[in-house]
Amino acid sequence: MAKSEKRVKVTLACEVCKRRNYITTKNKQNDRERIEMKKYCKWDRVQTLHKETR
Repeated sequence: MAKSEKRVKVTLACEVCKRRNYITTKNKQNDRERIEMKKYCKWDRVQTLHKETR
């Protein structure tokens, strides 16, 4: 079975150091805008805001 095209892979980049730290999936039908979440950045050693990149 093929995976659904509704869920797409997105990369999350730290707003402080600009490194791409995480890869996750999101439902494109429910979340049209770019996602933002607080995640741990191992280079800054603190929780920072991570935003979706293209």
